[in-house]
Amino acid sequence: MESVLQEKYSRLLEILKGYGSVAVAFSSGVDSTFLLHAAKEALGDHAVALTASSCFVPEREVSEARQFCEKMGIRHLVADVDVLSIDGVAENPKDRCYLCKKALFQGFLDTAAGEGLSVVAEGSNVDDEGDYRPGMKAIAELGVKSPLRAAGLGKQEIRDLSREFDLPTWNKPSFACLASRIPYGERLTSQKLRMVDEAEKFLLNKGFKQFRVRAHGSGAPLARIELLQEDIDRAMAAEVREEINDRLHEIGFAYVALDLKGYRTGSLNEVLK
Repeated sequence: MESVLQEKYSRLLEILKGYGSVAVAFSSGVDSTFLLHAAKEALGDHAVALTASSCFVPEREVSEARQFCEKMGIRHLVADVDVLSIDGVAENPKDRCYLCKKALFQGFLDTAAGEGLSVVAEGSNVDDEGDYRPGMKAIAELGVKSPLRAAGLGKQEIRDLSREFDLPTWNKPSFACLASRIPYGERLTSQKLRMVDEAEKFLLNKGFKQFRVRAHGSGAPLARIELLQEDIDRAMAAEVREEINDRLHEIGFAYVALDLKGYRTGSLNEVLK
């Protein structure tokens, strides 16, 4: 392990040990899996995983979270959350993430207090500071800890350390909640979120690794597919193109379009600039 990574990881362990006990908000993504691994090393049984199961999260992600905790011997608490009932969230304003995270993390704080855990921690890193992320405001207001940021760790460093520790997520594609696939101002419904989930599951099963399916419009929406640049030619091959088009029509999309700019995080934020 490189000395800089070793120093940052040692710093992370010291931060976590200083908490005494911790509840880690665990989504089974790259960052939260790495954080939970470190919390387990630093605090042993005084590290607990908290996962919110909702229509914003594919069931496969919750299942992977359960499997990881079982394998690692980490106590895992899963809460079913009706996120669309949180005041203002279904209307999908530009601060939707703030409203949602404020409610979710308040629930995590209440659970942690009930379990006698001193701190709730989440997995944002130093690379999360550039894009529009209103959820980080909610985290700061609630006093939730961000130990990866405090240790100065970025996304690639987290992937490198995850590989060093043989974590299954070291090369897992980036994921964001399904609500991020719907343009601001368009009402969120469980049906539209299910359609996005089904479409992305189909692309995953077809061998695409990093992508987004954005749903535009009400009723039978348009699907705008973002793929890595190297995957666009493959998707445009006649047989593959027809298969994607047919499956997404079956799911309920009225039109299927390929975004020529390709995959990028936060593309729906571009209209805010």
